[in-house]
Amino acid sequence: MGEYLLRCVSDGSVQPPYSLSCPHDSSLLRACYQAKRLEPRDAPGIWRFLDWLPVQGMMEKAEGAAVTYRSQGLARELGLENLYISFNGYWPERQAAMPTCSFKDLEAAPTMQMLRERYGHSGAQPRLVVASAGNTARAFAHTACITGLPLVLFVPKRALHRMWLTEIAPDHAGNVSLIAVQGDYYDAIQMAEKALSLPGYVPEGGARNIARRDGMGTVMLDAALTMGRIPRHYFQAVGSGTGGISAWEAALRLIEDGRFGSVLPRLHLAQNLPNAPIYYSWRGEHPAPVSPEMFDDVLFNRKPPYAMPGGVKDALTATDGQVYGVTDLQAEQARRLFEESEEIDILNAPAVAVAALQQAAASGEVGRKDTILLNITGGGAARIKEDHTLHMLRPDITVQKTGWEQVEQFLEGDS
Repeated sequence: MGEYLLRCVSDGSVQPPYSLSCPHDSSLLRACYQAKRLEPRDAPGIWRFLDWLPVQGMMEKAEGAAVTYRSQGLARELGLENLYISFNGYWPERQAAMPTCSFKDLEAAPTMQMLRERYGHSGAQPRLVVASAGNTARAFAHTACITGLPLVLFVPKRALHRMWLTEIAPDHAGNVSLIAVQGDYYDAIQMAEKALSLPGYVPEGGARNIARRDGMGTVMLDAALTMGRIPRHYFQAVGSGTGGISAWEAALRLIEDGRFGSVLPRLHLAQNLPNAPIYYSWRGEHPAPVSPEMFDDVLFNRKPPYAMPGGVKDALTATDGQVYGVTDLQAEQARRLFEESEEIDILNAPAVAVAALQQAAASGEVGRKDTILLNITGGGAARIKEDHTLHMLRPDITVQKTGWEQVEQFLEGDS
């Protein structure tokens, strides 16, 4: 089981196990696990890594996990000899079985398991509040349907097309409340924060939630087991950048293990221009004006955890990392290249990571023989339709971004 101490990144102080922040400063907290060696368990999916997850037990039916394989097609197209792909989605021919086709499944399962363990004996299960541009909400909705835990989702109205579930019909999701906000992701976040002022509602924590970060960190763990070492380079498209932090933290644990190498992977994070605050911050430039349209709006977070201790900037600095800006056209071309060469569909966000890898290979930022891990953070959405019927979740209410009173009335009546 994941026995751990929760320490502040800045001062090392030990905090209570379910804390989200350090009382002394704005630092992230990090789980320091009692187990120092990566010893996979004989357990399904993500639960193989239970010793490095902040939970005591496993959640049945929530068994999605990253699948790492050595690329042939894309590697040949880019002239790379040691390119590995972490596929996070639905691809049964590769034993990939994430039911929402997104690596957000890796965040939702340990987060809700931790919530269940925290409040399981209290007799009063609080409602988890999640704001999302779509993929995270879908993953948490799926997990909530498995567990029966109450969940309140705040999603931008224009992202409702992402709110589908497999096998679990909407009338079986009575514990899930879906609120559509006429605004962007940041507006949904602000509305969710107001909901947390009501009694009985708790936050999932975002980047500050160690269950989310360590769940995503299993991508690096699976890759290290497959490759036999820590990759030299790690590529991922990011919105908040939390996935990059997770990869860094997982690599630190692997180095402490001692069997997978002693050098951190270089983080290569990618954002969709012009809505790319991490890209501009890392380059020391003023951000470009925000565009209402982008290749994938799940990659836009107005206030990413960039400068806080233990955040994105520290991860990039520690790993000699790089951030790439990718246009819509570059992402679309990269998606076609990946799908044609690897023979599986991918979501828009990971296409941005593929485009960043193209840039790095062309510029010599990565070498032909370097070991590279490309995180395909979502895929198989077309493939899953061959095996499953998709059921759309409909919003309970739709509100303006200033419509808090309407939300409050709904939540009080739904409690």
